[in-house]
Amino acid sequence: MTAAVPGSPLGPVVVIVTAAGVPAEALSAVRAADVVYCAPGVGLTVPGAEPAPERSELLGVAERKSVVLLAADRADQAAQALVAAGARVVEQPTPPLQRAVEVMDTLRSPGGCPWDGEQTHESLRRYLLEEAYELLEAIESGDRRALREELGDVLLQVLFHARIAAEHADDPFDIDVVATELVDKLIRRHPQLFAGAEAAPTAQAQEENWHRLKQQQMGRTSTLDGVALGQPAAALAGKIVERVLRADLPEDLLSVDGPGAELFAHAARAMRAEREPEGELRAAAKRFAALVRRAEQAARADGADPLTMGADGWRRYWPRSEEEADTASA
Repeated sequence: MTAAVPGSPLGPVVVIVTAAGVPAEALSAVRAADVVYCAPGVGLTVPGAEPAPERSELLGVAERKSVVLLAADRADQAAQALVAAGARVVEQPTPPLQRAVEVMDTLRSPGGCPWDGEQTHESLRRYLLEEAYELLEAIESGDRRALREELGDVLLQVLFHARIAAEHADDPFDIDVVATELVDKLIRRHPQLFAGAEAAPTAQAQEENWHRLKQQQMGRTSTLDGVALGQPAAALAGKIVERVLRADLPEDLLSVDGPGAELFAHAARAMRAEREPEGELRAAAKRFAALVRRAEQAARADGADPLTMGADGWRRYWPRSEEEADTASA
């Protein structure tokens, strides 16, 4: 804490005012001050506050009385003068999300990070997918530290794309527009909370209401409108089956012809059993990977090279059960 200016027992205080108003921490200083000044740019009316005088008069008053200056930011000339004279500054800490936006702005601005400045929506596509899968892995593993980190990495992708969108010459929008549209959508899709509609009796009924409102509000004319066709095949099959079952398509029509017919049938059976095909296939693949690693571990322990042990070696060291592999990999 800085020392008080001689002649003023409280010392001058500079209060940084935001759209949210005066920080709560500063209210006692404002009430106790002999003089409250408002610097230019403060969008706030404070009863009894006076416009900030020029520098020498301001410092002269601060030597005799307790002064509070309300300023829009630290760059204000009157604020800088008082701070140089020993004033303490009271301001709300920047919310972490806002700070993240500011950091991204710096990275993309001239003089920022050369790599970040060169990226486009297209060049970042693979990173978005990678970060989403890494987040999925953190969720499946139950690793809380990894979950925090991967959520941050996914947030970075959102901030990155929103900043790039803000630079578009013809149709710019920024993260605030993205957040505003999200809030509006959440309110529209929950009329029972925000518009006095009748509440859904169960979570399943609420989900059905969500999808019905989504169809209506987006003007969709097909059961499959909005399904992302670029997603992985198992996830795509599961999403299509989910949509048509919700539309009461008879289960006996859940069939296709061609080489992938059996795989599609497996995906359809998983969805009918309320099991997500992509997750089921991934889990099976991970279980198989655990078997492979257990066999390799057993071979190395026996002095054999897993890369050259051949079919007989694989059969010799293959785990007797998936449980054995799970125990070894835990």
